Amino acid sequence: IVDELRVDRLIEEVSGESTGGRPPSLLSLRTADAVAIGVDLGTVKTVMASSDLAGRVLDQEEFPTDGEVQKTLAKIIGCAQRLTEKTRSTFEGIGISVPGRFDDKQQRVVFAPNLKWREFDLRVPLEKATGLKVELENAANACVLAEVWFGQAERTRDLVVVTVSEGVGVGIFSNGHLVRGLNGMAGEFGHVPLNPDGPQCGCGSRGCWEVYASNWAALRYYQESGGADCPTFKGLLSLAKSGDALALAALDRMAKAIGSGLRMIVAGLSPEEIVFVGDFTRLWNRVGPGIEADLAAAALAGKPPRVRPAEAEPSMARLRGTVALVLQKHFGPTVETQEAEGVLHAKTNRQGLARSAR
Repeated sequence: IVDELRVDRLIEEVSGESTGGRPPSLLSLRTADAVAIGVDLGTVKTVMASSDLAGRVLDQEEFPTDGEVQKTLAKIIGCAQRLTEKTRSTFEGIGISVPGRFDDKQQRVVFAPNLKWREFDLRVPLEKATGLKVELENAANACVLAEVWFGQAERTRDLVVVTVSEGVGVGIFSNGHLVRGLNGMAGEFGHVPLNPDGPQCGCGSRGCWEVYASNWAALRYYQESGGADCPTFKGLLSLAKSGDALALAALDRMAKAIGSGLRMIVAGLSPEEIVFVGDFTRLWNRVGPGIEADLAAAALAGKPPRVRPAEAEPSMARLRGTVALVLQKHFGPTVETQEAEGVLHAKTNRQGLARSAR
């Protein structure tokens, strides 16, 4: 395995410190020689970046996500071409996180209700335009990979990542394996109806978890309580940081809804740790204690799961996951092996390599 990675110029030997005998030979990622392009495809905006293999961003661009898939695809292609022209490093591929579910067998995004797009194919057109291998994954699953490769979860075997933005997504890492399920649909807890008479959800149902726990839900709470027009969630956060009572109350309602929905995750999956990705975590000191209290009440036996925000700040967590998607093809088994063995383990100690690179 090491020989293969050395031939691919992805690792190199470096000298370690001697403890009395001959200095040991250590392995390190060649972060300066290989670059990946990450695409965080959001419902409102798309962020793209070139990154080294340790997850460090080299260059970054962002643009509004268009309502038409072909227009957004054209923007992604143009940005990818600009990013590749800015460096002489070898590009290992493009990783894309999508706010929906990607079916690897069909090679299509099959469920993205908040994008309002029908089933679409990003991989083939982008590969033809750039000549680079393209890997796609659900945004929550990408955040799971970011935690496993670059974060604090290297020893955690049962992990759930909850992404909170315009919707609510859940990525599941069970017994050391990323769980995708039939058609890649595992983890859609955000579209479990909690109240059949609740507000309309983008998926067509009513009262889904995400209509109570998402950024849009917090904005709705603020407006319903008599708050002035606030078109963005970041604006709401700014108001809350300044001490606006209505904004703080809206965030408290959002946090309460997040905690209530987590009860089905705790009861159904019993994870060791739950990690949150989202701008709401910027006020974790305010919203975190309530969420932790709800989880403590939900635990059926023993200790409740550990709860924390993602290691990377919210705008970077998904981008780091897209880099991990590209790394997987070198350090993880083939798709055929994954299907045969049901694993998504790295062939080598990928966390050790990533830490060495950092």
